[in-house]
Amino acid sequence: MKVLVIGGGAREHALCRSLSLDPDVTALHCAPGNAGIAEVAELHPVDQMDGDAVARLAVELGSELVVVGPEAPLVAGVADAVRAAGIPCFGPSKEAAQLEGSKAFAKDVMAAASVPTARSYVCTTPAEIDEALDAFGAPYVVKDDGLAAGKGVVVTDDLAAARAHALACERVVIEEFLDGPEVSLFAITDGVTVLPLQPAQDFKRALDGDEGPNTGGMGAYSPLPWADPKLVDEVMESVLQPTVDELRRRGTPFSGLLYAGLAITSRGVRVIEFNARFGDPETQVVLARLQTPLAGVLFHSANGTLDVQAPLTWRDDAAVTVVIASHNYPATPRTGDPIEGLAEVVAQDAPTAYVLHAGTRRDGGAVVSAGGRVLSVTATGQDLTQARERAYAAVGRIRLDGSQHRTDIAREAAEGRG
Repeated sequence: MKVLVIGGGAREHALCRSLSLDPDVTALHCAPGNAGIAEVAELHPVDQMDGDAVARLAVELGSELVVVGPEAPLVAGVADAVRAAGIPCFGPSKEAAQLEGSKAFAKDVMAAASVPTARSYVCTTPAEIDEALDAFGAPYVVKDDGLAAGKGVVVTDDLAAARAHALACERVVIEEFLDGPEVSLFAITDGVTVLPLQPAQDFKRALDGDEGPNTGGMGAYSPLPWADPKLVDEVMESVLQPTVDELRRRGTPFSGLLYAGLAITSRGVRVIEFNARFGDPETQVVLARLQTPLAGVLFHSANGTLDVQAPLTWRDDAAVTVVIASHNYPATPRTGDPIEGLAEVVAQDAPTAYVLHAGTRRDGGAVVSAGGRVLSVTATGQDLTQARERAYAAVGRIRLDGSQHRTDIAREAAEGRG
């Protein structure tokens, strides 16, 4: 199978790495990719938001499967353009991707499907905003209705800050705060059959102890030793299958990766949000544990034949990923700094630890930073303690001026504190 992956972050590097290890993949391409992806796939320049350009590239390459990684191209309808060219595409249609593209749409779908979620108000005027903030009280949860690259949500006890964020959004969802730990659960679906993956937990705050500003994610781990063993079955029954069934009932079937962000509250599981694609950095740890070859699973999803897919198999290993971010991230990050130590990780830590590139590019013979989140250092081990040790040993070999990373990824879970 010839596969084309669209995107250029650590999620796409994780996807390309898994696809490159699949014996059924005979040619692997990525557009636009990054410096790390270039080691496992042939790169091509493309505007990933231009559906016609992506479809043309897929045709030129003779692609038999296109995998669209990021949310923005999906919400823009890139998957529709690829399918219109007659090529199977892993990723939802423009209409179905509104599950991530509009928080208000997602709330409407959840209400119709009786999916448990936070009570909320959709607001478009200052008066509605004030009324909603007053109704729920602190801590305030304010979400930009549209895409915001993982940074459109503010959770704060500061009423002025909550109101300012709400007023800066054209349309905003204000909802009750959900207590309890958060879990990310991915499911691959063809619009009928739903195949859950293993749960993961990510860390959104920039600093240790969940302090500092919200980010796109600073690390993740899987499995979750503290979680109820029945969690996946419960979420399948109450969240994933009803959502897929409701979207099909509406005539906008969801095919691709359905990502449920969950809160395990004192009153049970509640959906915080849906995403329409693999999450970053959770993908890095979930795919590190997946034993089933990836290409066939994605192809069955794209082809509507997921019912013939054999049950997924998983490694017993634990996986931890630690994000190395640029100076000043998540504000305006500094870029163009050389990254050193990558070869040392390969020489001393492989295969149990490896580096997935996010915001990187090649500048002559050097690899330099090219974004806020620069690298995802991923490691596996017999348990979370060993996976953490290996990940942080590899992080310690990498040199990037002014870089930052959290030192507590998966620490509480490894120590049995959840």
